[in-house]
Amino acid sequence: MLKLIIGNKAYSSWSLRGWLAVKQSGLPFEEITVPMFDDEWDKRTKGNEFAPSGGKVPILWDDKAVIWDSLAIIEWLADKTGKDRYWPADDAARGMARSMAAEMHSSYQHLRNECSMNVRKQFPAKQLSEPVRQEVTRILQLWAQARARWGTGGPYLFGDFGAVDIMFAPVVTRFVTYSIQVPPFAANYMETILSHPWMQEWISAAQEEPWVIEHYEQTV
Repeated sequence: MLKLIIGNKAYSSWSLRGWLAVKQSGLPFEEITVPMFDDEWDKRTKGNEFAPSGGKVPILWDDKAVIWDSLAIIEWLADKTGKDRYWPADDAARGMARSMAAEMHSSYQHLRNECSMNVRKQFPAKQLSEPVRQEVTRILQLWAQARARWGTGGPYLFGDFGAVDIMFAPVVTRFVTYSIQVPPFAANYMETILSHPWMQEWISAAQEEPWVIEHYEQTV
């Protein structure tokens, strides 16, 4: 059976991506949550199960194979269970979807730093820095292009739920947490993501977590 090691569901955006990726595979898996930055975290990140990842989550163990990056986990599982579970069948759509997922993976550092994930909070709207505003605008432009060109077959970015939605799911929660205003089409997409049963399961579990990291409980 697969084994997925994740951090706190309240705060760990990359863990959410890895977890959604495994859920999308349809394969059974053991889920292990290691609370970030406490004594248990310090102890386990120095052990063998964390060693290949350099002490980061999520980590997927598949027998002797270990995959420790969210996008790599998506690709591993797509190879294992079928690419159509994760990526559009149309070549042009798949090219755009891969590009969007890669951009999400490597970009938007200002949004990450200034609007860290906390699915248990909703802060009042605040003045965003110009770099964050630019990144939000870029994300909304990508969402609009995907929905307009490829989203007619369903409510997700490329019609069906897939890898791109997985990669942007924590962005959706950030927009909610920081009360970031979005146009109606984006609000509809966000509601679709948030109402997905797996997102509801994740957010509900986050509410029950006993761990609190003060750094993530305050707006910058």
